[in-house]
Amino acid sequence: MALWITDECINCDVCEPECPNQAISMGAEIYVIDPDRCTECVGHFDTPQCVQLCPVNCIPVRPDRVETHAQLLAKYHRLMAEKVAG
Repeated sequence: MALWITDECINCDVCEPECPNQAISMGAEIYVIDPDRCTECVGHFDTPQCVQLCPVNCIPVRPDRVETHAQLLAKYHRLMAEKVAG
């Protein structure tokens, strides 16, 4: 399940540097999460770092991108392989 940032985001700049997959970036008005890069920190941490650090609790699970732990782990391995190759 990829995460997403709701319009309640206050642009506090806390989440972006903590994302180990560089899935978070500044959008037109608020931060956004690239669902193709978000592994909910699977492979890096036990819990999503952005969710833990968000002061306004505006990072829920994205309901249209439900993924199993195995799928998130596979995405993590793909991203790590791209990092090594790139």
